[in-house]
Amino acid sequence: MKQIYESTPKVNKEMGRQVGEYINTLTKPIGSLGRLEEMAINLAEMKNEPFPSVTPPGVLVFAADHGITSEGVSAYPQAVTKQMVRNFLNGGAAINVFSRQIGAILKVIDIGVATDIEHESLINQKVRYGTGNFYLEDAMSRQEAEQAMDTGYNQALQIIEEGAQCLILGEMGIGNTTSSSAILAVLSGKDISQLVGRGTGISDATFLHKTEIIKQALIRRNPNPNDPIDILAKVGGLEIAAMTGAMLGAASKRVPILVDGFICTIAALVASLISPSVNDYIMVTHQSVEPGHNIALSLVGKKPIIDLGLRLGEGTGAAISFPIIQSATLMLKEMATFDSAGISKK
Repeated sequence: MKQIYESTPKVNKEMGRQVGEYINTLTKPIGSLGRLEEMAINLAEMKNEPFPSVTPPGVLVFAADHGITSEGVSAYPQAVTKQMVRNFLNGGAAINVFSRQIGAILKVIDIGVATDIEHESLINQKVRYGTGNFYLEDAMSRQEAEQAMDTGYNQALQIIEEGAQCLILGEMGIGNTTSSSAILAVLSGKDISQLVGRGTGISDATFLHKTEIIKQALIRRNPNPNDPIDILAKVGGLEIAAMTGAMLGAASKRVPILVDGFICTIAALVASLISPSVNDYIMVTHQSVEPGHNIALSLVGKKPIIDLGLRLGEGTGAAISFPIIQSATLMLKEMATFDSAGISKK
């Protein structure tokens, strides 16, 4: 699917210019709605429409396990991944609450949980039962990384076919901040000690141990910084690969991508490496407290919409930010112009 991945359409800057001019005719001082005006212009460029819509949003939560957890890098055992997937399927997780609030289409996909889960609402696309421990071996084969990406790509196309007007991506996988930090170290060239965070809330001793494990693993695996598939295969996660593919799928259909926190931003970086135009369809929704997120954001070149000290994942930050993005579209559609309202412009 490499050819498809690289065929992301360019955003329409002329449409953005026209929408910008129209915004200046609305009943408000020019520029007074700040970044909302910028969002409206960006959405118009992405969707190639003067009055873009983002509702309903589509939420894809990809779940997978990480072999690196056997090195003691997380505060929680691997079994929590499966338990949380059940929580998603039963409607009790944060992403369920916020998806209901915004009227989202929500899908939960098993892309690589270490055990089987039986549930009528679960989309089973398991590539393998968790990744390998990348301290000792590659996380997955190149073929498996590509399979996970293809699955994400197709899941994005499917939810868009069902009516999703923007895409929120979420993940669940104990150990995935370790993988994300490793990928970021490769892409940024920064020392791992600047990138590693507390994840789900690890102790000082575990933090130092996690940093050393990643440092040694990167020496052993030696991923090629110019080959995104090689990076995913050697130190990545199946859910990270799936989110990468989903972003490529959304961008191919001119659908805005609402990027969540640290792990999702790492997937966005990988997707932009594969197809640089994908970056034009990305809206970073919030600032994570993970220390690597700032560096990842500098590479993406995007400013987050909100900063509420979040570090949950699941797509929650993007779902919470969605009403702000929707406000930008409603401003365009529903505000009166000076002429239509009979208000003097002077």
